[in-house]
Amino acid sequence: MQIGSKIKSLRLKKGLTQEELGERTDLTKGYISQLERELTSPSIETLFSLLEVLGTTPKEFFDEPKKNMKVVYSPEDQTTYVNDELKYSIRWSVPRSNENEMEPVHISFSKHGEFKQFDPSLAETFIYVLSGKVEIELGKRTYTASKGDSAYYEASDHHRVSNANEGPTELLLVATESYL
Repeated sequence: MQIGSKIKSLRLKKGLTQEELGERTDLTKGYISQLERELTSPSIETLFSLLEVLGTTPKEFFDEPKKNMKVVYSPEDQTTYVNDELKYSIRWSVPRSNENEMEPVHISFSKHGEFKQFDPSLAETFIYVLSGKVEIELGKRTYTASKGDSAYYEASDHHRVSNANEGPTELLLVATESYL
């Protein structure tokens, strides 16, 4: 494992310079540079200090990346659920996406279709309307989005998505903190 290159990658993701990382950890810019170029190794105490500033844990840092991670998912990989009572179908575009940070789904509504009501959560939700028109209830407020419109909201109140069209509606919904 190349500790220095992983530290550099985390530093860059955080938008920190070597000098800024050094200041936050009481290390010099030169030491950070040597560390990132694998010219020196940190003590355990120094490594833990760096990881704390970089916003990660030792476990996350040392976990190996997922090997052979699939990137493209065909329709055969996807799962669909149909609810005839509420007149919608949902297709999970990425298998086991509820284990990831984002959960993308394709939702199709028949006329008068609606998705179940959700309790408040820490999730953020993005919706892109592919066809038709959708109504988004957030607490006591209601919003309408039509074909080509996007919606983005924090799911911190009770919320529901339903068809506001006289015909079918399709949308792409991406949620964090999987709650679908």
